[in-house]
Amino acid sequence: MTNSDPVPLVETGLPPDRFLDREESWLRFNGRVLRLAQSPELPLLERVRFLSIFANNLDEFFMVRVAGLMRRLATGLPVRTSSGRSPHAVLGRIAGLAHQLSIEHAEVFRDELAPLLAKEDIAIVRWADLEDAEQARMHELFRTRIYPVLTPLVVDPAHPFPYISGKSLNLAVQVHDPRNGTTRFARVKVPPLLSRFMAVAPGRFTPLEDVIAAHLAQLFPGMDVLGHHTFRVTRNQDLEIDEDITENLLQTLERELLRRRFGPVVRLEVEDTIDPKVLDRLIAELGVDEEVVYKLPGPLDLAGLDAIADLDRSEMKYPRFRPSEKVLPPDADLFAVMRDRDVLVHHPYDSFTTSVERLIEEAAADPKVLAIKQTLYRTSGKSPIVDALISAADAGKQVVVVVEIKARFDEQANIDWAQKLEQAGCHVMYGIVGLKTHCKLALVVRQESDGTLLRYSHVGTGNYHPTTARLYEDVGLLTTDPEVGEDVNAVFNHLTGFSRDEDFHRLLVAPHSLRPGLIERIDREIENRRKGLPARLRFKCNSLTDEGIIDALYRASRAGVPVDLYIRGICALRPGVPGLSETIRVRSVLGRFLEHSRVYVFENGGDPEVWLGSADLMHRNLDRRVEVLVRVEGDAHRAQLTSLLDRGMDDDIRTWKLGPLGLWTRQRSGGDLQEQLMQEHR
Repeated sequence: MTNSDPVPLVETGLPPDRFLDREESWLRFNGRVLRLAQSPELPLLERVRFLSIFANNLDEFFMVRVAGLMRRLATGLPVRTSSGRSPHAVLGRIAGLAHQLSIEHAEVFRDELAPLLAKEDIAIVRWADLEDAEQARMHELFRTRIYPVLTPLVVDPAHPFPYISGKSLNLAVQVHDPRNGTTRFARVKVPPLLSRFMAVAPGRFTPLEDVIAAHLAQLFPGMDVLGHHTFRVTRNQDLEIDEDITENLLQTLERELLRRRFGPVVRLEVEDTIDPKVLDRLIAELGVDEEVVYKLPGPLDLAGLDAIADLDRSEMKYPRFRPSEKVLPPDADLFAVMRDRDVLVHHPYDSFTTSVERLIEEAAADPKVLAIKQTLYRTSGKSPIVDALISAADAGKQVVVVVEIKARFDEQANIDWAQKLEQAGCHVMYGIVGLKTHCKLALVVRQESDGTLLRYSHVGTGNYHPTTARLYEDVGLLTTDPEVGEDVNAVFNHLTGFSRDEDFHRLLVAPHSLRPGLIERIDREIENRRKGLPARLRFKCNSLTDEGIIDALYRASRAGVPVDLYIRGICALRPGVPGLSETIRVRSVLGRFLEHSRVYVFENGGDPEVWLGSADLMHRNLDRRVEVLVRVEGDAHRAQLTSLLDRGMDDDIRTWKLGPLGLWTRQRSGGDLQEQLMQEHR
């Protein structure tokens, strides 16, 4: 299993401007998240949560995507993107859009949601607006809980400008020494472990930096505080590791995580009231250009609004939803059900706890189970699945866990889990050099009553994470089909050994067979269309940016094949372009749950071929990751997944529609697909 050769970007007969810019497309996705925060039909605290999600998303965009473009420019080899623009031109375009969205985000909070919250007795107020009794309470809180953890850092010839860590909130303070008449610059870091918004009274909150700012005189006794200004820095936090020359991946990654804090600055956020001289000082000391400065209405760092969204006010949240246990009832014999039939689970509508999690827990406790093999890409802080794997190892079962320790921003957590699993006696592997292991696989080997060994397999689209399983929309297949079991076992052999067998019965596996397998099936639809047979393509995934796949879809459209694309986030394909993509429709569903499943349906002459799995249609998924799709058998399951895709494209469902210029329009009329699915599962 090795990296495949790069796919050529230029295809004969297709226009050079056929790709939308992926960075701009991502920003427009986050713009759709912001529109949810502005949607009056949504519960108020859910709108607040979408404001927090927008802020977190934008942080990651700067830490990874913008940082990557800046790094490419710094190399002196600024290769043009597939959209035909240079990295410099892309940076210019996304800077303008990111500035616009950032200001709009702050204004939505200040002008729309903060007033609405106040009407519901949830007030977020600045220090000057606090009542005397509230300020008195904060004085005491500052003395006992905040002051002891603050460290004011002054800048003078003996004290250089301090290092400003990424995503930290800070106060730039100007202090004057009345004895010698000098004015100094100082920095006070807002402690990240304290509440972003401090409760001053029931239902009333004030930003933590306001509390600190009101007490600066205590931090600089004998000095005159001339002014203070809030600022925030975002740094490049992507990791670069050359695995080919790394002897110990675990130790190298731990060192890189320590170095990550010192990445270059890619964004400087300041309140729009900042003193120009202070801003000039920050720009000079941080060594940044004015283009990376974002002047915003305060308060900054609205990712902290998630704490407000978590308030116990159920009347302002989505109605409580309990996942269905119908597909695998708790009182049913799980192993007997899987021996009898395949089980298709659709999370969060179907319970993750009583299906996938239960499979691992019961396998750990069952004396007939001999081995458990599983991939872990992300999991929760307290994971029942990890606990079950440890219990299985303690019971003497063979437990093999492939932990992807390079899962972005979960590296440290995955290192901790890997070490904990190793200490318990599990066989822990880190996948294949040069590739991330992103596939979602579990395999249970059980000795049946007749002495035969049977493989129980799970292939899914989502991580083995009990928390996100309640928030992410995903699908998974539980099966004892011998071909799937043999295939999944072969994938684990690839991941843990040196096998080079690339032949699978019901799987497509990246980076070897997934891309050619998809393109081969797209070409088959083109041929069926020419023969007058039923031909159609329906894809559902998070992102579509791979030029080879997009060009194959353009060829299909030119041949008259209807193409429906249900894409949550980035889409670099231009739909509806005459002579290029007239038969292609692109829709996006955003809502209560994060649309996360990947499903691919090929009409196949009237006998639909349906695949589900871990892979999005991006370079990294097809070329630089181990990804798995499984072919779904059984008319009922194929119909269920095909119906899901059709409903997501229905004009009677509230969706976003992508136009040929990369702009999305919102269709407000119609039903809410996620609400409909919840009702059906209730």
